Amino acid sequence: MNRIAVIAGASGFIGRAVADAFAADGYEIRLVGRDADVRWDDPGALRRAVDGAEVVVNFAGKSVNCRYIDRNRDEILGSRVRTTRALREAIAGAAHPPRVWLNASTATIYRHATDRPNTESDGELGSGFSVDVATSWERELFAGTLPGTRRVALRMAIVIGDGPAARMLLALARSGLGGTQFDGWCPPHRRYRGIGECPTGGERAPWYRTGGRQRFSWVHLDDVVAAIRFLRDDDRLAGAINIAAPHPTDNRTLMQTLRRVVGARVGLPTTRWMLELGMWALRTEPELILKSRWVVPEVLTGAGFAFRHPDLEGALIAVRDGAGAERAATL
Repeated sequence: MNRIAVIAGASGFIGRAVADAFAADGYEIRLVGRDADVRWDDPGALRRAVDGAEVVVNFAGKSVNCRYIDRNRDEILGSRVRTTRALREAIAGAAHPPRVWLNASTATIYRHATDRPNTESDGELGSGFSVDVATSWERELFAGTLPGTRRVALRMAIVIGDGPAARMLLALARSGLGGTQFDGWCPPHRRYRGIGECPTGGERAPWYRTGGRQRFSWVHLDDVVAAIRFLRDDDRLAGAINIAAPHPTDNRTLMQTLRRVVGARVGLPTTRWMLELGMWALRTEPELILKSRWVVPEVLTGAGFAFRHPDLEGALIAVRDGAGAERAATL
């Protein structure tokens, strides 16, 4: 009998990689999404899809790589909560529920940290829009009782691979703009204010004098896929789990490493007000690179998981070389 994996939100680069890996492991793949065989607006089909499946993985949700105007804020939150609720209700109604449900979350749930790393056991949650999205997302995942299904929230750091984050960083370095990015005063705005049932944080966007030393937690796509396989197969592990490389860096070191990897001799530094203008033009948010994310994978390493890409430079070289090989194959 075929093992079945239900994967929601597989159109993104992480979801595609996980679907391919599960297929290589011999799973029959059932896809859920707006344009997939199983659609979110058909609860009966969704319940039938998860009934008898061994594993459910959910990556659905609007990308955060956008401006946090009210319409996008509402959709970033709503798309995550709605899809997670739909899966929970489908699993609750299944005669043969899946053994494990792995649901995307984010390491951004933790506070802006420059003093110490956040682990699963002693991490401190932050406040404001991005944190409220993450806590609402996880609250929906762990609501109610699903006695036959182990639930895991994948608190992923910024993923290094052939995706939007790495492409943007490498492009900045190649263009000569790969210098240190300094937080500081910014024109007051309300885009990062809290959201959801219990909004947190202030009305104005916070800023910090980090001197370019804001922490940068990351993880290579290969290790995301491997960690998801590991969590799928280890019945001891449940709850919120950090998916982050064991050696985070800071912004200054990140940009130096990027310049070295792409062979850029110079990189112009940028201040917060410059980033506000640049990110407005790119239709994204400075928070994505200015928040100090300091997260380490205590649970994974304690369970014996070995990272293939523990160090940033090797991970970026793998991305650079992989992207180059892919471009060459299309010529």
